[in-house]
Formats: sequence, structure tokens, C-alpha cells
Amino acid sequence: MQTDVLIIGSGIAGLAFAIKLAERKPKTDIVLVTKADRFESNTKYAQGGIAAVMDNIHSSFESHISDTLKAGKGFSNIQTVRMVVEKAPKRLQELITWGTPFDKTPDGDWDYGLEGGHSVARILHHKDQTGLALEKALLQQLRRFKNIRFQTELFATDLIVQDKHCYGTRFLDKNEQTFSILSKITYLATGGSGQVFSKTTNPLIATGDGLAMASRAGAVIDKMAFYQFHPTALVTPNNPMFLITEALRGFGAYLINHKGERFVFKYHPEGELATRDIISEAIFKEMQKSGQDQVWLDCRHLEKEALQSHFPNIILQCKKQGINLFKELIPVAPAAHYQCGGIKVNSQGKTSIKALYANGECASTGLHGANRLASNSLLEAVVFAHEAALSVTAELNQHKSIPPFSESEISVSQKPVVSSEKINHLRTNLQELMYRFYLNKSLEMSLKPFSAEVDVLLSKIKSLSVAHKPTQSLWELQNMAETARLIINDTLYE
Repeated sequence: MQTDVLIIGSGIAGLAFAIKLAERKPKTDIVLVTKADRFESNTKYAQGGIAAVMDNIHSSFESHISDTLKAGKGFSNIQTVRMVVEKAPKRLQELITWGTPFDKTPDGDWDYGLEGGHSVARILHHKDQTGLALEKALLQQLRRFKNIRFQTELFATDLIVQDKHCYGTRFLDKNEQTFSILSKITYLATGGSGQVFSKTTNPLIATGDGLAMASRAGAVIDKMAFYQFHPTALVTPNNPMFLITEALRGFGAYLINHKGERFVFKYHPEGELATRDIISEAIFKEMQKSGQDQVWLDCRHLEKEALQSHFPNIILQCKKQGINLFKELIPVAPAAHYQCGGIKVNSQGKTSIKALYANGECASTGLHGANRLASNSLLEAVVFAHEAALSVTAELNQHKSIPPFSESEISVSQKPVVSSEKINHLRTNLQELMYRFYLNKSLEMSLKPFSAEVDVLLSKIKSLSVAHKPTQSLWELQNMAETARLIINDTLYE
């Protein structure tokens, strides 16, 4: 298959770029590919909202910039931060025009939310399911364009790169047959890598695929040491991690330890409204002191009707786990949430490889630095989607045709398929190892032993990949191990 523009990923970073480009280039052939269905992405699970200065009375660009830089601990790029913050209002207005139903007060003003690290309430949201509302609005907009082809259940395995120029991507289809899509422009919006850790708020698809592909192709990878843990993921037996948005703490919920004490003030004067990294470390330390594997969120003192209005999904998810948050404490613990580093890009989303762009969680734009300010990620994705669309439009106007390729067929039919038990065993070992790695990092304990352990696992996984038929689950395992290696390397040698 050949196309003008190949987009891999169907979250806000991929969908917003597709819409923006199609508006400017209605005759350009655009193929949008996702490894699951078109509705599955990290965007869908985003609860809190999008931070933006929608009026200069309520907030200001300078305060949003200051809060972002403070959260990033000096590792953010000031030019990138200023660009994203100052372009936010226009991009948000476009999302509203596209049908995103951000909440308003009875008076018709924006119902701004407050989250940790923000000096004022400036977060636009749709109850506690902003990402879901965004995904629906963007997918609806996508239907306007005849030049966008949506391909689901295709798994990207490797970029096709020659002389530092990307010409497309290799894939496995749902029958795990290999084929290639050649493209003038390739745009990675493949999300994060939370599945590298045993506790994560990310869906099962978040296995670092785009990051690992770009790394294998020789792209510059940046700031992988900075992986953000969300401090309050719901902890219940045999239950997948569910994120309890920090908007709940902004609304007034308390964090308490096994003694019933509000402990975060011992670690930071802002208490429950400190940034995510500070609160996660405080929880890890309390867990170590108490021997417990959790702390608790207390909502019992909050007004019931207001809670029901603002957080209906959290109330429902807790109820499904047998927790009445109006009367009972919510057990929580930190979980891997957001990859702050990734494929290094410039202000237009360009990577170090020609004709290859990246956006969203797989990219490192310089916005987040060491720690992402809450509700800046959806904003980053939509701002960079716009900038990338402008750049790609100009690039396509100058672009020559794709050169002919005659890729040799890889003979894999005679190779055995590795057992799911073997893959699951190695995957679990890797995930538990990486969670312990981050726990040790937070507690300022030795990290070097983890490097050797990851090397052993990566060696085993690569041996399996050589000896067995390439399947999606085997590729995902390899991508996770390579991502773990990048995280540990950058942490040990930053």
C-alpha cells in the first residue's frame, strides 16, 4: 500500500492532526492506522481535562507558564512552554467548535477545575470523562473527510528508513501476516508505555511501540528518565488499575495514611495539591514506613450532590468495587501514568529522521521536563498537531514521489509460535522489575542492580524473537523491554 501521509495512532494527537491536515489538503491521501479499534487510546481514559487560559481575568499566560516550569523542575524548554500556553486558547476554541462539550456553570461561565501544581483553577473538563468526550467529538469530525482512510487492527513493527529518511512502516495484520505501507510522511501518535510497569493507569495497548520503533531506526530519544507516576490509582484485589483523578483532591479530598493522618503536609507545604511526583514519593515513603501497599483518599466530608455532579464515573467505578466513597475510604497507590520523555521533536513535531513526525505521549517536545503539570498533555497534543499540520502541508507541496522499493520477503512460516505462557511470564517479570525500579528511585535506593536484570530479560526476549514467528504479543514484549532499557539507561546516566 502507498499513501501520502501515514498516521499511526488514534488518540487526540493522531485524530487532531488528521483533521487539521485534511482541512488544508483535501486531495491528499491520508491513512490512519491503529493496532486496536479506532476508539482505544490513552486519550479515552483522560479524566481531568485541558489546562488553558481562556480569559485574562481569571488566569494569565504567565501564571500557566510559571506553573508548568515549576512542575518540570527546570528541565522544560521555556520556548516550547510559552508557545503551547499562548496558543492554547485558539486550539481550545477549535475543539469547542468541533463539538467538545466542556462544562459550564449555571451562569454560563467555564466551570474551571483545579488540580495539583496549578496556582489557579484553569482546567476545562467534561465531568470526569474529558478524554472520552474529546475522542467522540474528534471521531465525529473525522467523518467529514473523504480523503482519510481508517485502518484498524494493524500492528506497526518497524519504520522503513534509508539514509535517515523515513519512507513508511512495516505492519502485521490481524492474521499476523507482514506487509508495508509506504508514505511520503509518517506521523507517530502511538501513545505511551505504561504497560512496562506492573501498576499502571494505561490500557493494555500502551507498550511503547512507536518509541521502540523510532529508537531502532536511529531517532534521537530524550528524557526517558522522567516517567510520571499518578499518585492515586484505585487499589482493589484482582482489579485493573483505575485512575482516581487529582481533580478530586482539587475538589477537597484528603490523602490519609493507616493512622488516619493527612500525611502529605509532612513532605510539602501544599499538601494534597502538590505536584504528582511529590505526592507519589510521599505515598511510597508512607507505604514503606507502614508496610502497607496503599494509602487512602477520604471524600466523606465533601458535599454529596456536588460530588455526584462532578465525578459520576469515579463514583460508579468505586461502587463496582464495593466502595461507597460517601461513607468509605478509597484505597489508592501510585501507578505509572505518563511518559514525559520520548522521541525528540522540534516545535513542529519533526524528529531527527527526515519525513518522520511524532506527537503526544510518544514524543518529547520539551513541555513537561521532569514532571508533567496536570492537564497539560491533551493541550500539548492538540497544539503540536496544529503546528505539525502546517509543516506537513508545506512539505507535501515540495515533496517528490516515493522511490520504488523492493523489500525482500522474510521467511517466517516455518518458525514455531512462542507460547503465550512464556510471553506472559517474561512480561510479568519485566513489569514487576520496573515497578520496583521506580519504587527504589523514589526512596533514593540503589538502582544499578536493575540494569543487569533488564539486560538479561532483553537478551532472552531477543533470542525468542529470532527463533520464533513474529507475533504481535512477541513484538510488544520486545518493545516493552527496549523501552525499559531506555528508561534505566537515561536514569542511571542522566
